[in-house]
Amino acid sequence: MRNSEIFQAPTWARGPHHQTILARVLRPAPPIRSVRERIETPDDDFVDVDWSTLNVSDAPIVIVLHGLEGSSHSKYVRNVCRELNTLGVRTLAMNFRGCSGEPNRTLAYYHSGDTRDLTLIAGILRERHPRACIGAMGFSLGGNVLLKAMGERIDGGQGLFDAAAVMSVPYDLAASSALLQQTNMGRIYSQYFMRSLRRKVAWKRNQLAQVLNMADIAQVRSIEDLDEVVTAPLNGFKSAGDYYAQCSSTTFLAEIRVPTLMLHAQDDPFLPSDAIPHREVVHNPTLRLLLTPSGGHVGFVGGTPWAPEFWGEMVAARFLAQELKSCQHQ
Repeated sequence: MRNSEIFQAPTWARGPHHQTILARVLRPAPPIRSVRERIETPDDDFVDVDWSTLNVSDAPIVIVLHGLEGSSHSKYVRNVCRELNTLGVRTLAMNFRGCSGEPNRTLAYYHSGDTRDLTLIAGILRERHPRACIGAMGFSLGGNVLLKAMGERIDGGQGLFDAAAVMSVPYDLAASSALLQQTNMGRIYSQYFMRSLRRKVAWKRNQLAQVLNMADIAQVRSIEDLDEVVTAPLNGFKSAGDYYAQCSSTTFLAEIRVPTLMLHAQDDPFLPSDAIPHREVVHNPTLRLLLTPSGGHVGFVGGTPWAPEFWGEMVAARFLAQELKSCQHQ
């Protein structure tokens, strides 16, 4: 599997939900030697990032972005960091605001289209390491943020990154939200995330009560409900629909000018197959869509039950290492 770009789900892990759930259970959480740094933001908030301690001067650097309610300690983050470190690439695992174990200072939370912190961190890396090639890897929501960050810039992201990779991105946020509400398993996944999101709302209950209708928040039953009454008003969107329309990464793909690998499974239970952005990829030569028939959501579990392999992280790490080691900054 390490030498192949063709993923086929093994007989013991077939089906989108088996892939999605088994990945969470079986994926290793390798210890990553890292140092935490707190980066202060211009709006008096903070972002915590974990630097791998790979001591290689001017080696490439990859920023790794987790998915919804993940963190720098998520198994898939640690797994891809290990793969990259093994290939001689330094990693910086970024925690979105409020995901590093303590509440962020400002009222608003992170969301699928908030690119400010990623752009800030990429700029800091460019200043600190002017000769190093810099890439980024985004999982799910983090991938949406990464693609939007590149595509919304006039330079197509070239001022930020030299290469990028994403996995299991909900390219169309409205379509993803609708699918999660329409299927039984989708509702189960949604409620899994909602447990964590409700805790974060509770952290700021007194502050939120000054600007939002807490009775509406108490009635929230889905991620779309939460986006309607919390995410949208706190971030200047008219509604959940407006938020989805403005932040879906499909809208920004045409403008990306950074070599980007997009890993996605046709059976991803978080995105309808007709929302996979084939047309946008065909018309942009810097994008490469590696679409597999199976793999679920951030799954791609192969190997055997006693020695599972995680194809997505391996392929993404190899792509980034190859692209970044071939680029040069004087």
